[in-house]
Amino acid sequence: MDDPVERTPRSPSLRGRAARLGWLTAGLVVLSLLLLVTAAWQLATTDGPVTVPDPAVLPLGVELRPPVLAAFLAAVALVAATFLALAALETATAMQVLNRDRRIPPPLPAHLQQARRWTLGPVAVRGLAMEHPPEWPAGAVPSEDLPPGTRLRCTVLVPAHDEEAVIGATLRSVADQTRRPDRILVIADNCTDATVEVARACGAEVVETVGNTEKKAGALNQQLALLLPLLDVEDVVLVMDADSTISQDFLETALGLLEDDGGLMAVGGLFFGEEGGALVGQLQRNEYGRYQRLVARRMDRVFVLTGTASVIRGFALDAVAQARGSLIPGPPGKVYDTLALTEDNELTLALKSLGARMTSPHQCRVTTEVMTRWRDLWRQRLRWQRGALENIGAYGFTRATAMYWTQQLALGYGVVALWSYLLLLTITLLAADSIRWSPFWVTIGLVFLVERLVTVWAVGWRARALAAPVAIELAYAMFLQACFVTSIVQIATGRRAGWNYVPRPALQAALLPGLVAYVVAFGIVLPSSLLLTDWYRSLSIFVAFNTLAFVVLSLLQLLPPLRRDARRAWARRGDPTGHHGVRGD
Repeated sequence: MDDPVERTPRSPSLRGRAARLGWLTAGLVVLSLLLLVTAAWQLATTDGPVTVPDPAVLPLGVELRPPVLAAFLAAVALVAATFLALAALETATAMQVLNRDRRIPPPLPAHLQQARRWTLGPVAVRGLAMEHPPEWPAGAVPSEDLPPGTRLRCTVLVPAHDEEAVIGATLRSVADQTRRPDRILVIADNCTDATVEVARACGAEVVETVGNTEKKAGALNQQLALLLPLLDVEDVVLVMDADSTISQDFLETALGLLEDDGGLMAVGGLFFGEEGGALVGQLQRNEYGRYQRLVARRMDRVFVLTGTASVIRGFALDAVAQARGSLIPGPPGKVYDTLALTEDNELTLALKSLGARMTSPHQCRVTTEVMTRWRDLWRQRLRWQRGALENIGAYGFTRATAMYWTQQLALGYGVVALWSYLLLLTITLLAADSIRWSPFWVTIGLVFLVERLVTVWAVGWRARALAAPVAIELAYAMFLQACFVTSIVQIATGRRAGWNYVPRPALQAALLPGLVAYVVAFGIVLPSSLLLTDWYRSLSIFVAFNTLAFVVLSLLQLLPPLRRDARRAWARRGDPTGHHGVRGD
């Protein structure tokens, strides 16, 4: 195996280069879209021929009138973005020290290099080192697979802080595996209860942290610093929470996948919510059920390598530690970034940036706790959301983070779309003399209802009963959106992050039902002339567009996966013997 510590002198610039090229590419794409929209708007709002006193003329004889000029600049921006994107992809590939299949791309032909200099300019080409990219760091993956029949050795790490009430069930679920691990190690972190005694009574080894003030990530870093130097290529580590339990065939499935595919770096679990928690607990179980369905439709590709239970190759963890500071953010030599609020999300970004392929098969089930009070859920989701935003902010816009940036932008757009709909609904109810039902929009509403039911059908009858009214889950979506907006406000205002936020109930989300009830009880309170204004018409068009866009997404969720290989995996998802054919991301 190549030593990931041995790096070329220029490799520390790869991290900054990847983020810089990514942001420039995204900026140019956005600029080109704005220019195209401007050109379309100019064409749509111009009556008759445009008169320009002195239009610019290209050597080709094309007059650059306003719409044409905007379209021309958009084309130039797209070409520049393409050249930058190629350089960004090359840099991202160079960083993939955990990808055995990474290949050095051939240089651009001479005529394309000349076109790049003309488009970007010589100053930008030199400043971005387009013609002299950094050298590639050494790989961290063994060049050959382990001999056939080699059994992986598994060490289980369970960080625990005052978990005497639940750690017994956690350790029993590990001991009851159809393929038992080779070692179970509980990391007792500043415990003041009987966690240590309970863990030892269950037969686990116990170590206690020394002076740890960095919570779960710090506790894991302390033990991994001692463990990783002792591990060989055939060693893997299962990191799991002390309040979670795993299905009996979790390790058999995960280790089987890793033994069959030497290029697979990690296997993550799919988490289910434990029973209890009344309404707030069932809402979380519905949410987790939809996430499991989404992962299955994506051929078990990983969104987040969950901290509740994931199996990771030892040399992959060591590669992360060695790459910190040069290829990825974080303190050098540490597996987990202790500044990250969501250490599992950050580790996922680290592994993906290094080219690791991962999977989350449906057989690897994890049952974890659910928040039983709204204030506890608010604090948890605020930490999750802020952690996700801060993590992608630290990594920048790269090949590994592009999907996560898109998710956050989609969440932001979802906030605007939902609250625009609620605003339109409220104004209409307050101002309309009467309500007329439209068969078309009633049908659209039924599509949303069916999608809500189908996507939680496997969770059970309680999930279906909760999804059927739609309004309850709509209010839950508003709650989650309030967490999203609050996390952005906290980051923008520089509020210090932490694990124990003061709960801020989403009072705004509760105002609309009360307002609607008032309208139903007391009648019209706004003049009907509002319904004839231009801004109301514009708001209606915007909401209609969003509704149609989201109903298309709902229909896609009801249909089989579009990709042929994904459809086959979706059809085989109930086959307990088919997991060895699963490939991850």
